[in-house]
Amino acid sequence: MQPTETLEAEPLLAVRGIDAFYGPIRALQGVSFSVGAGERLALVGANGAGKSTTLRVISGLIAPRRGEVVFDGRQIGGLAAEKVVRRGVAHLPEGRELFSGLSVEENLRAGFRPLRGTGVSFAQQRDRVTGYFPILRERARQAAGTLSGGEQQMLGAARALVSNPKLLLVDELSLGLAPKIVAQLFEILAEVNRDGTAVVIVEQFVHMALANTDRAIVLARGEVVLEGASAELLDDPRLIASYLGEAVPEPAAKPRSPRRRAPSRSRP
Repeated sequence: MQPTETLEAEPLLAVRGIDAFYGPIRALQGVSFSVGAGERLALVGANGAGKSTTLRVISGLIAPRRGEVVFDGRQIGGLAAEKVVRRGVAHLPEGRELFSGLSVEENLRAGFRPLRGTGVSFAQQRDRVTGYFPILRERARQAAGTLSGGEQQMLGAARALVSNPKLLLVDELSLGLAPKIVAQLFEILAEVNRDGTAVVIVEQFVHMALANTDRAIVLARGEVVLEGASAELLDDPRLIASYLGEAVPEPAAKPRSPRRRAPSRSRP
């Protein structure tokens, strides 16, 4: 018998050769990477590197000019954002974008887009996500605009999760929040991930992003310049170079041992 070949599992998300523009300005150039089911991935890089734009392309807020976005085996690049949500992708954008005049529960209901064929009710999903954020149960009738900054970020995350996505995109979770609240939010994201949701994080504090993910992609000027295990990238000088806007150097080659010349023979 011939040995059976082991086939690698298809990634949950595959971004392939994406170009994206804001008018005449190219924001992304040939961006490619993948995310496995249940994986935690960080997108890091200096301001303007293209991190948030990448999330917007995946979630359908921006249509790519070139390339493709394949999620769960199906092409979603260029689909309307609502259709992307129904396929199983949720996006917590920078700034939360809550309906400040609506209550906590009304904001959650506004975010509910059940996956096709599941038959899951809003009440079931509301109870599930408020299990991650118990304070939201106490604030159910309170207007979102009257919540603290940390509570608003919790509501933003809960609204993104209420449709039970397979992939959660998180943009600047820590923005404007106290370190204690940020640590709590990252702990909740880890719990969400353990329950089976893959997570892609864009985060201004690079060490925090790398400490809370399995793998990282480094972007510079709209291109992927580096990728690898998060723990290994923490001390990589090429990561620092990308934040300083410098060319990303190749790893230094090991110095060669000098050749020893054979002793010259003296003439008779």
